[in-house]
Amino acid sequence: MTKYEIQSVLKGDGSDWDHNREPHLKDDQLRAIYATMVRVRMLNERGMNLQRQGRIGFYIGSEGQEAVHVASAAALEPTDWWFPHYRDPGVALLRGATIEQMVHQLYGNAKDMTKGRQMPNHFSFKDQSFFSISSPLTVRVPQAAGAAYAMKYKRTKQIAVSSFGDGSSSEGDFHVGLNFAGVWKAPVVFLLNNNQYAISVPSSMQTASETYAQKAEAYGFEGVRVDGNDPLAIYAAMKMAADKARAGKGPTLIECYTFRMGPHSSSDDPKRYVNPNDLTFWGAKDPILRMRNYLVKKGVWNDALEKELVERTKDEIQKAIEAAEATPAPELRELVTDVYAEVPWHLEAELQELKESVE
Repeated sequence: MTKYEIQSVLKGDGSDWDHNREPHLKDDQLRAIYATMVRVRMLNERGMNLQRQGRIGFYIGSEGQEAVHVASAAALEPTDWWFPHYRDPGVALLRGATIEQMVHQLYGNAKDMTKGRQMPNHFSFKDQSFFSISSPLTVRVPQAAGAAYAMKYKRTKQIAVSSFGDGSSSEGDFHVGLNFAGVWKAPVVFLLNNNQYAISVPSSMQTASETYAQKAEAYGFEGVRVDGNDPLAIYAAMKMAADKARAGKGPTLIECYTFRMGPHSSSDDPKRYVNPNDLTFWGAKDPILRMRNYLVKKGVWNDALEKELVERTKDEIQKAIEAAEATPAPELRELVTDVYAEVPWHLEAELQELKESVE
């Protein structure tokens, strides 16, 4: 295997695989990874429809990229902190967050855990060690590096993971974060989702490097490339990187080579720049299809389990939407709370002006 060869376990549509590279997961672990990927896909489909219907203002999907974050999260400890990409809802779901919590956030209502302060899809789940998503994606690279250094200093045995897209590698924070982590051997894994487009900018206009993984060399640590549509290969790569970080051997950059099958967001029209042939090619490599075929061949999944999962998830999403639409917006006072122990006079005055304007 050459240094930056794309590592894979599953072959073709997932009905066959490399038994020497196969991570030997328990049946319930395999089912949990697959079920979470399906739940993410179904939530994405409904979320985009809600935006098109004008019921929420914005949506960002992760169709085609579900394996990257879900399989990676499965290789971690629940207390390892995840600094997320906005295409990473499956991490929180796998760790116990509910679809209803996520739907409340999409609506920005009174039960939204971020109290209406964030854009839709910008989740934050402290109990799931899931750091708040922010629109400037690359800020979480140095944040994760710094948090990981704190974990090392406190000897907690935790690690941090920063998940981001290929476009983020063109931002200064990417280089700052990797340099810091390399110098201090911080227990952090940098998970680069190479879906080949930074919104509409292709990788050919994003970097002159042959791979993104090799960028780690400049900062003194290992970079690896993985088939981003192969949950087993992703799990194996993340488990190796996490174990290495936890043992004090420093960071790893994992480049997951995949493809974004939908728009960048509900505000984007990929028909203007994506070749339809690419959608056909990558559609045949759908990570959910490949994982299902693998599980069926292993004898741990069947049509009855598939039907039950789909029906249960449909019901869960529908009930979550009904609950969100029955929940009022946050009270106006939420705009001036949470920052000060006592709200200062000038914010009280501004709040009063706003109330009068609304009335």
